[in-house]
Amino acid sequence: MKAKLIIPAIFISSLLLTFSCKNEKKAAAVPEVKRQEWAIVMHGGAGDMAQERMTPELDSAYRRGLKEAINTGKKILSEGGSALDAVEASIRKLEDNPLFNAGKGAVFTHDGKNELDAAIMDGSNLAAGAVAGVMDIKNPITAARTVMTKSEHVMLTGIGASLFAKEQGLEIVPPSYFYTETRFGELQEILKKEKMGTVGCCALDKNGNLAAGTSTGGMPNKKYNRVGDAPIIGAGTYANNATCAVSATGHGEYFIRWTVAHDISALMEYKGLSLKDASELVVNDKLVKAGAKGGVICLDNLGNISMPFNTKGMFRTFATADGKEGTYIFKGEKE
Repeated sequence: MKAKLIIPAIFISSLLLTFSCKNEKKAAAVPEVKRQEWAIVMHGGAGDMAQERMTPELDSAYRRGLKEAINTGKKILSEGGSALDAVEASIRKLEDNPLFNAGKGAVFTHDGKNELDAAIMDGSNLAAGAVAGVMDIKNPITAARTVMTKSEHVMLTGIGASLFAKEQGLEIVPPSYFYTETRFGELQEILKKEKMGTVGCCALDKNGNLAAGTSTGGMPNKKYNRVGDAPIIGAGTYANNATCAVSATGHGEYFIRWTVAHDISALMEYKGLSLKDASELVVNDKLVKAGAKGGVICLDNLGNISMPFNTKGMFRTFATADGKEGTYIFKGEKE
């Protein structure tokens, strides 16, 4: 008959106590994550622009435009304003800047027109609004927000969107407003090759609410009223207080099929990935394998920022409540 192994209860208690103490010490060594009071991040498009062809003057103009835009949102957030207000106001700045492919600087379609798309999303309640294929609304991002707040719909397109905007008192301009070739002359020749697609913004406010917005003139030389990912919720634009806010830029057809913006949020929610890991996985693994070029800016509910892209550059800028900020264009710039 085999002898029974008897372990005194006092020994077991001592062992459990020791293990518990070690775990407590280990847990105590992990620093507590502190949420940023507010944070904001923006992009002005991604692409394979050649750094050697970017003149110092144009480089400076792009960086200045990004800084002016983010400073607009930064002021709103630091004064206690909402993430939605910061996103809309910041994007309006880039829509009014002819250097960027949104609003005033929108690229031309195959028919020589400008067709604009935009979307905005409120992370606190998942409300969203979008417009697509509009040709006479000065600031499409404001139209998108108005669709979200003043209608029961999410997306309005073309003439219907313009009619709605007029009824709501938004600023309507003649299509010629978007024509910039005469004003910029030689610069436009550069921009035909260098102008990146889409602008976007994500913000976190003092109340812990996230918001995201995206605005674009679409793909140069596009036909048949093509619409990309920018105005499509979950593809080019997404915000959810439980996870993150995302704005994308790149080859829209891929971003739509891979539901890029929502995929980043889902990886965080269901797999527990960090913002950085989720966004890097989508942009530099999934999209690369699919043959898609582009990038995203994203911001989580703690104020962490990620700006991955798989092209030579992406116009990007950020600012946080603790004083960190930066503006970059090319890959390899220190962030």
